[in-house]
Amino acid sequence: MPNTSARPKHGRRARRRRRVDPARDQLVSSSLESAQQCLLNQDYGTAFVHYLLVLNLAPVFKDFAQDSFRFTLFKWAEELDSVGRIQELFDCYEQALEIFPADEVILNSMGEHLFRMGFRDEAAGHFHKALKLKPDFPEARENFYRVANWLVERWHFLMLNDHGRNRKYQQAIQKAVQNGCKTVLDIGTGTGILGMCAKKAGAAEVYACELSKTMYELACEVVAANGMEGSIKILHKKSLDMEVPTDIPNRVSLVVTETVDAGLFGEGIIESLIHAWHHLLLPPKRGQGEFGEDSATGRVIPAGAAVFCMAVECLEIRRHHRLCAAEVGGLSMAAAGELRSPVSCSPEQDDSTEPYTTERLSRLPGAYRALTEPFTALTIDFNNVQELEGLSSREVREMRLPVTQEGELDALAVWFQLHLDEENSLSTGPQEDTCWEQAIYPVHSAMSFVLKPLDELIVEVSCQDAYLRLSCVAVLRNGHKIYLDKRMDSFKPIPNPNPEVELCSALACLQTSQSESEDFCMLECSEMALLNNQDYHQSFCTALAKLISELKVKNANRNTVGSASFAADSSLLYVLDVSEGFSLLSLIAARQGQVKAYSSVEKSKQQNVLRRLARSNDVSEQHLEFWLNHTEDEQGMLQRPSREKLWSAIILDCVETCGLVRQKLMEKASLARFLLEEGGRIFPEKIVVYGMLVESDTLLLESAVQGREPTLGFNIAPFINQFTVPVHVFLDFSTLECRHLSEALELFVLDLMDVNKNYIEREVKVQATCGGRVTAVPFWYQIQLDPDVSVSTLSRNSHWKQAAAVLQDPLQVQAGDWIRLAVKLHKSTISISAHLDNAPVQMD
Repeated sequence: MPNTSARPKHGRRARRRRRVDPARDQLVSSSLESAQQCLLNQDYGTAFVHYLLVLNLAPVFKDFAQDSFRFTLFKWAEELDSVGRIQELFDCYEQALEIFPADEVILNSMGEHLFRMGFRDEAAGHFHKALKLKPDFPEARENFYRVANWLVERWHFLMLNDHGRNRKYQQAIQKAVQNGCKTVLDIGTGTGILGMCAKKAGAAEVYACELSKTMYELACEVVAANGMEGSIKILHKKSLDMEVPTDIPNRVSLVVTETVDAGLFGEGIIESLIHAWHHLLLPPKRGQGEFGEDSATGRVIPAGAAVFCMAVECLEIRRHHRLCAAEVGGLSMAAAGELRSPVSCSPEQDDSTEPYTTERLSRLPGAYRALTEPFTALTIDFNNVQELEGLSSREVREMRLPVTQEGELDALAVWFQLHLDEENSLSTGPQEDTCWEQAIYPVHSAMSFVLKPLDELIVEVSCQDAYLRLSCVAVLRNGHKIYLDKRMDSFKPIPNPNPEVELCSALACLQTSQSESEDFCMLECSEMALLNNQDYHQSFCTALAKLISELKVKNANRNTVGSASFAADSSLLYVLDVSEGFSLLSLIAARQGQVKAYSSVEKSKQQNVLRRLARSNDVSEQHLEFWLNHTEDEQGMLQRPSREKLWSAIILDCVETCGLVRQKLMEKASLARFLLEEGGRIFPEKIVVYGMLVESDTLLLESAVQGREPTLGFNIAPFINQFTVPVHVFLDFSTLECRHLSEALELFVLDLMDVNKNYIEREVKVQATCGGRVTAVPFWYQIQLDPDVSVSTLSRNSHWKQAAAVLQDPLQVQAGDWIRLAVKLHKSTISISAHLDNAPVQMD
């Protein structure tokens, strides 16, 4: 404690006074004035430098200049982003946070840039800091929920709620430790649950590694909360980068892992186990499968797996992976070329393709039909390093599947049985009550192919790049081999004994393949489903035709009093389609005649598809242009078509495939309204949000770890449930396991044409039609193109999924009860709260 009785020294007090420095004060004053002048001139970079100088030299101006400084930073960051000067952008944010370290708005903005650049872990950290500073900051909360879906995927909740899976892993680990495996490495630890099982079973040393920074930090919290902080060492790195003795002192006797996906090998388990056997694990027992008490040998849990496959017919899979319609919105698709999804095992695959996608077969709308019996495609022993190393070099295996039911061949469905040890196994099959989905290998044949009983489907199985790849090659029918990548009447060619003829044939095939590759175009699965949505395109065709017909009549009446040249010039109508991704709507508009349509399709191959379709559907190339070719960046997309012209129609993409309203939709609509000619229209003009009260344990299990009991005796739920998000997306409401507790009702209306009709919150009352627990409010949209034409995102052939607001605490209701729902819209994010008898239950 200071000596309070001592006389103060005048010299020291004098030094504590701020010396008046006229030169510095003049510099601060002039720099502040320059910053404000640069802002007026929109010279944001120079303004930012002046503000940095002022606030570093004179922190007293922080409160005065904070808002202007934020504005300058954000505008300068936009400019840097637009020209790709990313490092400078982040340097500016770092400088800003040195001056305002507790500014939640700057933290949130930097997080948004980090997220867009793919730095999800870092983005989450900034959003989390912003929320700690201001818990009711809606932008940061929305962003944190968005990034939480990336960082802690929803299957973590399902897996921790899968009690059968958890118990079997625990039993296998306990048995291995009791049989002498006293040193354990948990690869891809996630929440740390498997490592904690090993420690609880009596392992002397437990190590764990996790690549995700978010999951690593979560595992550290969980382990500490369960009193194992000093006994489990967790490393933030890939197991492939681990070494002895740098990371662990000695080789371990047991590796536990669940780094498998629906296709078994997609999470890199083969590569990580090969590395573990060579660098981290003790050598295996000589007698494979014999797990006696011996701490000098190594083993892996799971011990191995068997992969199963069957051919299926499924319209839902088909419409997401290949074109199913000959005509879309009045346009013949014959000239489109080969359109297909990026999910393919074809030899021409590249970094943009994946060998399979995933689906929960039991929840697919319209269900599926098995065309063959399940067959064993592959078996693997994870305790045999030679087998692991030889997997990628295995010869392609050809299998013949007897067809048992007639149906159109759409895909191969794949699942596996994971053998944890000789007693415990897990199945991911479509009939199992499991947290797993199945792997789907779609068939991309240009023409649909109907399999018939007595046919044999020829499937090739390989493991190139340690990915399981399955391809339907051909069908054996009545002794003939019909290849699926050609027309149905193509049979296996007879080898030609003449080498010159073979060479000419090969050259001809090469030219044909080059021509075919020029006509080939890849569309995302959601884009393919949109293309196959006939109701959507026909509705737009009808609404556009009505509007254009009205405007043509209006122009004709106006031009009767003008000159001929004026009439010719003014008769052209302008339509802008700013849909995300591939869209035919600009072409549908151009086909109406006297319309110049602009498409926002950006990829050159997709533009070529539209050009081919324009030619084949008698649309002049002068009437179809690509808007992004005329603008410097996407930020300036909503502009006049020319200085003298306005748009007759602007088509906005309003709903994301996942079931949420697109971000900044209302801001885009506000700008679009000022760019319309008199009588012009935004499509859609209105969006009506509908919802329903439901009871669904499934949604609860997929949203948070349920129950008050610890998971296998460990306290995990409070930590991972921090990443619970209030809105569940990519939902198929038609197949969701749930009880409907009310009728559908209108929740909210977004009017894109009349800003005066919009609001930010609304209360609605709904009566329960039966008793139960309200666990969620699924919602969807009626997209009104005009007063008479609309499209529902809930229709069976919709390319959109639905979303649901999930209650953290279910609300018990009786039949006849009235429930009040408060619906809010904040920057395109819908949140809902519900209460009964003044007992509020929050969902936002």
